[in-house]
Amino acid sequence: MTPPKARHPILIVGSMAFDDLELPSGSNKNVVGGSATYCAYAAALFAPVRLVAVVGDDFPEATLEDLASRGADTAGIERVAGKTFRWAGRYSANLASRETLDTQLNVFADFRPKLPIAYRSTPFVLLGNIHPSLQLEVLDQIENPRFVAADTMNFWIEGEPKTLDDVLGRIDTLAINDEEVRQLSGEHNIRKAARDVLRRGPKRLIIKRGEYGALLFDEHGAFFAPSFPLETEVDPTGAGDTFAGALLGFLARDDSLDGSSLRRGLLMAATVASFCVEGVGTTEVATLSHERIAERLEELKRLVHVDA
Repeated sequence: MTPPKARHPILIVGSMAFDDLELPSGSNKNVVGGSATYCAYAAALFAPVRLVAVVGDDFPEATLEDLASRGADTAGIERVAGKTFRWAGRYSANLASRETLDTQLNVFADFRPKLPIAYRSTPFVLLGNIHPSLQLEVLDQIENPRFVAADTMNFWIEGEPKTLDDVLGRIDTLAINDEEVRQLSGEHNIRKAARDVLRRGPKRLIIKRGEYGALLFDEHGAFFAPSFPLETEVDPTGAGDTFAGALLGFLARDDSLDGSSLRRGLLMAATVASFCVEGVGTTEVATLSHERIAERLEELKRLVHVDA
């Protein structure tokens, strides 16, 4: 039985792209990806989604139709003449690291997020890994959001520190990996790094650590959510975005932002993200059932449960 979706929609702003992936399992060209795509598939499992992105005339209409069939409003996706953003990367044999081979911004180079009027009062907002000035443009267009989470990356941390600081002062939650939080704070120790980031504005910091799980730092202290130990790992592309989308979707459906909801949300997000890694691109997360999620979530809980 599929649980009812949240009453509250989620606004997702980010990239939609093609990925050319060199994986240990083989080469895969023209894989549909991008932060907004992964986030949307995951969030739509739990809540209605409103998407803002730009694609070229080469982006498959079937993908947009599939997202719409799952409850994603695609009216905010701008289709313009030209080629869609493309990224090419090669993963190491153990999938622990990757090398960027090529990046073609294409139509994404001129992307300026334009929120339809109906989107501007969306209570839950997820800002994907885009230029911090664009994240600020989105924040200038939304009205009284209840929860705003954002992602960023090394490139913006190094190249746009002032603009990124402005973003940090206006969001509730920052979700980045451990390398990025160390670079942002200048601190190697994770606790000290988290303390520094939280002083800059966010109420919560989520540190994504791939196969080593995720850490949450907030007013209630620290919490660790393990990753699910997989037998088959194929493609980690988009797992972090899947994690973020699932977390926002869960919080919208739970209709609560207290410490307990955040912690349960992290376990759910880790569960959904684990499926993403088992297939190439969005193939697994786009076909997930709530029954499969519930079964794996129970397994994940058993990993950390100890009787008193």
